[in-house]
Amino acid sequence: MQPHRYIVDRKGKKRAVVIPYQKYKNILEDLHDLAVAAERRDEPTISFKKLKEKLRTDGVL
Repeated sequence: MQPHRYIVDRKGKKRAVVIPYQKYKNILEDLHDLAVAAERRDEPTISFKKLKEKLRTDGVL
């Protein structure tokens, strides 16, 4: 793993961090997944058995 790199101001205070682009994309994807999960928190749940049945009915499995 590469060491962290920072952009600092004239006083040496850290203002930003430099990360590889792929890591940035992964972070954005994770944030999106968390947002979707938060939006769906109050939705009703179904059992794994019922999910498999629905996927078979829909032709996915």
